[in-house]
Amino acid sequence: MDKEKSEILEKAAKEYFYSASDELTKKRYNSSVVLFFKSLLALIDLYILQNKGLTPSSHTERFRICQNNFGDVYNLLDKDFPFYQDSYVQMMTKELAEVIKEDVQTMAEKTKVKLL
Repeated sequence: MDKEKSEILEKAAKEYFYSASDELTKKRYNSSVVLFFKSLLALIDLYILQNKGLTPSSHTERFRICQNNFGDVYNLLDKDFPFYQDSYVQMMTKELAEVIKEDVQTMAEKTKVKLL
């Protein structure tokens, strides 16, 4: 496994998570959703790196790898991706941000990353 990529992904996941949490407390739900989702993506990429030794280069490749190899991770990704896309044209809610936050915490457990 690529140690440098692993460290970068973990650091990015934490940074996005902390920023998303801050935005959530400020009631900036669209920003919070986007940042929690980016944290989720970094952790999913880390999980793929830990288990397959590679990192996806696009959303399409990430979806394909997860769908073919990690059904539970794919289900999180597939469930949350539309909200990320919608965040550009719809107002997000506190409840939705909290759901994605929980999904980030699930991936943090899978990758053994301590977010807090």
